[in-house]
Amino acid sequence: MATELHETIFMAKQERHKNLFLNYKNLNIFPVELLKDEGLQFLERLYMKRNSLTTLPDNLAQKLPNLIELYLHSNNIVIIPEAIGNLARLQSLDLSNNALQLLCPEIGRLRSLRHLRLSNNQLKCLPPEIGDLQELETLDVSMNQLMSLPDRLHRCVSLQNLTADHNLLSHVPRQLCWLHRLNQLSMAANRLTFLPLDLGRSRELQFVFVDNNVDLKGLPSYLYNKVIGCSGCGVSSPGVEMDLAEALTEALVKLPAEVKVVGSETDNIVPLEELTMRTLHRIYHHRPADLNLQPPITLPKSLLDLLRFPLGHCHRCSQVMFTIIYPKLFPLRDTALAGVHRRTTVSFVAYCCSSHCLRTFDLQG
Repeated sequence: MATELHETIFMAKQERHKNLFLNYKNLNIFPVELLKDEGLQFLERLYMKRNSLTTLPDNLAQKLPNLIELYLHSNNIVIIPEAIGNLARLQSLDLSNNALQLLCPEIGRLRSLRHLRLSNNQLKCLPPEIGDLQELETLDVSMNQLMSLPDRLHRCVSLQNLTADHNLLSHVPRQLCWLHRLNQLSMAANRLTFLPLDLGRSRELQFVFVDNNVDLKGLPSYLYNKVIGCSGCGVSSPGVEMDLAEALTEALVKLPAEVKVVGSETDNIVPLEELTMRTLHRIYHHRPADLNLQPPITLPKSLLDLLRFPLGHCHRCSQVMFTIIYPKLFPLRDTALAGVHRRTTVSFVAYCCSSHCLRTFDLQG
């Protein structure tokens, strides 16, 4: 096997191969032949799946500077070196089915990276620097031990496919609603209790999978024609049918923590903070281009963050909402998905900005 490996690498060097296949070679360490002399300067794709590697060399980028794709699926890699960030041309990195417990912040330096696969590892968190990957289109972090996703993930403005199944996630960062290119979101088998009010507002988001989140008892109505998988969510006792009032009470318990006040149909007064935030939002997000206004830097950080990422938008009139919402429950049997998910008890929750919108909003309309 050693002789065959040596010949394969020697031939790749002699003929300046762009692709090198070293899958199923029983490798315990990274082959030194790849790193001798000038390395493989012309190599663009390296396949090393199904080996027993535990780490990568620090001089990988120096010896293989033109790597575009690196496939390390199904090894025993526990840690990747900080030097991974020097692979300036890398577009695809597959580290699925390894033993990663930590992802170094230098991953954020891979500014050309488009596909990052980290499924089936032992990751408990992701570095905020992932948000620096503005070319990233695919991120798969399923089958790990993640309890949260980085808030800065919304900076991955090219992200189209996010898969985070089988983790320990209890919430979805509401900043993800700002990923306007996101087409598919999969967060099945987690511990989700609610979804952001605006999730699904983007026209690009077409597929949402949230199966087997047993505490997820309500879905924002922006998802009512987009959810492909929600079986096993909000499961009640067998044979027990909730009435509408009880279901609404259950849904309200799971509202986002940021919501300070839950409106009622008799509430006709909008809190001063809500009015102020709406006014500021209109000024700083819809001002004419030639109007030079400085950001409201004197506001507390909590309000600045809220100004940038509102709690949601009214499902009836699209009015931005900051401190008060009016929830309206639509049982699944009354929606377009009733015939698709016959065995689920999940209901859809619409969020309105006023009692008037609450009364006039019809999900079917």
